[in-house]
Amino acid sequence: MVSGGVSLPPADHVTVLYFLANDPDREVREEARQAFATMAENDLCRAVSSPGLHPGVLNAVARFFYRFRNLAELLAAHPNCDALTRSFLAGKGIVVPSPDEQALSPGAEEVEAEEEVFEETDEPVDEESEAFKSKYQLAQTMGVAEKIKIAQTGDKEWRMILIKDSNKLVSGTVIRNPRITESEVLAISKSAIQNDEIIRVICANKEWIKNYQIRKALVENNKTPLPTSLRLLATLGEKDLAQMAKSKNISSVLSTQAKKLVMAKKKDR
Repeated sequence: MVSGGVSLPPADHVTVLYFLANDPDREVREEARQAFATMAENDLCRAVSSPGLHPGVLNAVARFFYRFRNLAELLAAHPNCDALTRSFLAGKGIVVPSPDEQALSPGAEEVEAEEEVFEETDEPVDEESEAFKSKYQLAQTMGVAEKIKIAQTGDKEWRMILIKDSNKLVSGTVIRNPRITESEVLAISKSAIQNDEIIRVICANKEWIKNYQIRKALVENNKTPLPTSLRLLATLGEKDLAQMAKSKNISSVLSTQAKKLVMAKKKDR
């Protein structure tokens, strides 16, 4: 275990996990990130009540757990909460009590660099790795509440596992994970996902819909509501429309509309 079996005070525990999340050893790093992401709200509140907590730790806690309102307010009021973290919290609708945000507090530049510990990459997940397999096996033993907590903040491996969970509360939480990447959203849009709510969340996200490949995948996904599919269809290029006009994998309404759009584009030339 990351803590070595020793029970640490919450402030020390979260600090140790934060710095171990940047450990060169991948196994240690992954275990630390998992333990950090699944800390209980009460423990986090007790940790943040410590006046000596490192600004980098406060920043990481804010970005992972800003949805916990009481915790977010404690973070914003913490004496070591720097301008970067306060700006982030303010952007999430958290009232920041201190007005002195013009200058970065000491350590803020360091925080900005350390924040990369929790950055996601677009590297594909190795489903044959021991780390992935152990997470998959662990997921089989978890209750719904535990899965939802991990779905909120877990890494790409956890998201890949939990997006397929049979419980719609679990899979629906994954798509709202703030760390999810566009490549993951595209893969989900292309999949035969069983949770309609996930598709609706994707369709409602203006940033994701700017991605042409996501729009195309949503049109081709039979879980996408027909009015939304028709709207997105009109934004596609002529080549894709021509293919959809002949496709047997989408509804006849969409293929017929695709034909009309192709004909209209040809007339406009």
